[in-house]
Amino acid sequence: MINLRARVVRINRQATAQKLLQVELEKLPADERQIVERFISRGRVARNVVREFDEQLTFGERLADRVAAVGGSWKFIGGFMLLLTAWMFFNTYVLATKAFDPYPYILLNLLLSCLAALQAPVIMMSQNRQAETDRLHAQNDYEVNVKAELEILQLHEKINELREQDWGSLLDIQHRQIEMLERMIEELCGQKRQDVATTGN
Repeated sequence: MINLRARVVRINRQATAQKLLQVELEKLPADERQIVERFISRGRVARNVVREFDEQLTFGERLADRVAAVGGSWKFIGGFMLLLTAWMFFNTYVLATKAFDPYPYILLNLLLSCLAALQAPVIMMSQNRQAETDRLHAQNDYEVNVKAELEILQLHEKINELREQDWGSLLDIQHRQIEMLERMIEELCGQKRQDVATTGN
């Protein structure tokens, strides 16, 4: 029985990175060099970008995000519509003779304008932070993809090296099997000749 031993294949991770990137590591930009160094040292690249970003937010930025979340919800729209309807109803019917904001609802228009003037920049601040989070996600995705590409290339190198090593041993095994078959054929042919010779006499 033929015993195939497992072979340990060692691939130089730095050479793999240089082969993929087709440039010397020292010539890479700092962020890409950091990715390659993490690949070489088998370090992690993936990280929780949202948690890192949220830890840096100030109280005002958190408040702006909360206001934008509330202001952009159906609950806010429904509640605000109820408030507007109640305001108009009370000033038109309940307080008809002593209304503090009669029909053209000038005070209501002023309040709505002030609300829009304050709410718009808060929502824009929140959207800017969301865009920054998206940029950080994209950068993290890029880093993870580069490292994954390097890992896949390294796996290809290992597989190719194993295949080349095994190819030689497989050829050797095949030659031995052919020799064994030839010996067996010769022995069978020799026995057949002896059988023919003994039966012919």
